[in-house]
Amino acid sequence: RCLLKMVKGNIIVPEEILSFCCNGLQGSTSPPRAGEAGEREEAPGAMASPSPARNPTEVQMSQLVLPCHTNHRGELSTGQLLKWIDTAACLSAERHAGCPCVTASMDDIYFEHTISVGQVVNIKAKVNRAFNSSMEVGIQVSYEDLCSGKHCSICKAYATFVAQGPLGSKVRLEPLTPQTEEEKIEYSIAAERRRMRLVHKDTLKDLLTRSPQETELETRDGSGAVPAERTRVESVELVLPPHANHQGNTFGGQIMAWMENVATIAASRLCHAHPTLRAIEMFHFRGPSQVGDRLVLKAIVNNAFKNSMEVGVSAEAYGQEMSVSRRHINSAFMTFVVLDQEGHPCTLPMVAPEPGDGERRYREASARKKIRLDRKYVVSCKQSEVPLSVPWDQSNKVYLSYNNVSALKLLVAKANWVLAREKEKVRMYTLEEDKFLSFRIEMSVCIPASRAFSLLSNLRRRHEWDSHYVNAELVQKVDDDDMIYHVVSQKLRNEDKPQDFVILASRRKPCSKGDPYVVAFRSVTLPTHPARAEFTRGETLCSGFCIWPESEEMSKVAYYNQVMPGYLNYVTTNVAGLSSDICSTFEACEKFLLKNKEDLISRLQD
Repeated sequence: RCLLKMVKGNIIVPEEILSFCCNGLQGSTSPPRAGEAGEREEAPGAMASPSPARNPTEVQMSQLVLPCHTNHRGELSTGQLLKWIDTAACLSAERHAGCPCVTASMDDIYFEHTISVGQVVNIKAKVNRAFNSSMEVGIQVSYEDLCSGKHCSICKAYATFVAQGPLGSKVRLEPLTPQTEEEKIEYSIAAERRRMRLVHKDTLKDLLTRSPQETELETRDGSGAVPAERTRVESVELVLPPHANHQGNTFGGQIMAWMENVATIAASRLCHAHPTLRAIEMFHFRGPSQVGDRLVLKAIVNNAFKNSMEVGVSAEAYGQEMSVSRRHINSAFMTFVVLDQEGHPCTLPMVAPEPGDGERRYREASARKKIRLDRKYVVSCKQSEVPLSVPWDQSNKVYLSYNNVSALKLLVAKANWVLAREKEKVRMYTLEEDKFLSFRIEMSVCIPASRAFSLLSNLRRRHEWDSHYVNAELVQKVDDDDMIYHVVSQKLRNEDKPQDFVILASRRKPCSKGDPYVVAFRSVTLPTHPARAEFTRGETLCSGFCIWPESEEMSKVAYYNQVMPGYLNYVTTNVAGLSSDICSTFEACEKFLLKNKEDLISRLQD
């Protein structure tokens, strides 16, 4: 009775009880988790638990959906769900940091299903990777129907948290060591997601600058268009102690819930119905707000498409003194739909934007829709569902590059590689999984990793060591890390024409100590290089190099290739010849690296 205290509907729980609830019941035979305070040594001779040790940053939260959490349809309010997501993610971040943490940003969130009264929301959050003072937390949300036992995924989200010391100073975080295959994959790809966040704004600006025709107004009949001004909403909230964390800063999830509320009202004013939130665009918190602040929330429908609409919403804070200028806290873009009784999206009225800023927001909403579809098409789907050759353009270049590198990193992190052949220093491994057969060939070479990275990432020199390549032409230099090549290779067996490829080559230097240099390849399509009669157009889904420094002068070079189904017949009938050919090619690669290393030394000496 003394442990729980009810204050205006909020349950205040001692830290020990909260830790117990987040971790779940632990039996006396469960092994202690490293890094947790107050852990007890296991008694000699005690039976070891068969279940693997849980990630010490993992937090689990289960919430029963009550009527007070729902909207008029008896469905869980998305704002309430965002509050729970942010709370679980923050607890996970603070477990790793050992100090207070604040929400810095949240990646795109796509809500797949709604949740009804009486169902249970299960949230699992854990730190994927820690950088200098920030860390990425992965969150998985599902619901459970207690009557039927059904479980269903709701969404997956990635949040960035920043650790804060006294007086708001940044705290340098300890690196995280992944243990399981899943954790290693998330750890590796977290660096690529971080890179994508940093260039998110530039992607929109680039699309608006280079492709204005793609963001023009819709061609639907606009005679019944609704003036955007009619959808405008403004509301103010006073930040009270229940809205704040232990530092006195407003919960990020609480701000998101207030923003979702005004955005829903704005969407309702356009369609005169009750809309459903389908997605939230990636957003960043610009600064904190504290207890006693007034938050001004503004929302307006930026654009309405055939079956969806984008609502822009902002949050500004000011103190008791009105003379002080307002502080911009956050801006977000939310996508709503209106569903009929069968759950199908309804057709929405058009929006007539306001002159000036309204027209700018209208065009930007169209650009964001294209980027959002590209990102969902390329990034969110499973690797096996991504088409072989995705059309490359300015709007999806960041996401194709992300998919290119993350697909290779995912292949590298697989644990079931089988040694197929070892010849002197060259080792060849295979991995059979689903409909794919993958190869890994590795060796140690006496060359600095940075030099090997520079040589192997230049496809124009690959013909010097790979006899399968005839030539490679640099078609487009996207940036310093991404380039597109047109590659011509030798004729395949039983083919009367040589093959050609249009390949995106993505290079990545190590993000932190222990990371490899990465060179990833995948096929793309370009309007300037269509398939031609004199070639057989080939495609590659995932291949590339990873180079690990072993010392200042030694590197481990590994080449990966995911073979497509059409190639499997050739592989299964020519395993011995194929492996011999691959090993010979890799031996030639070693000679190429050593020769050019000596050339570099000679030039430096001269």
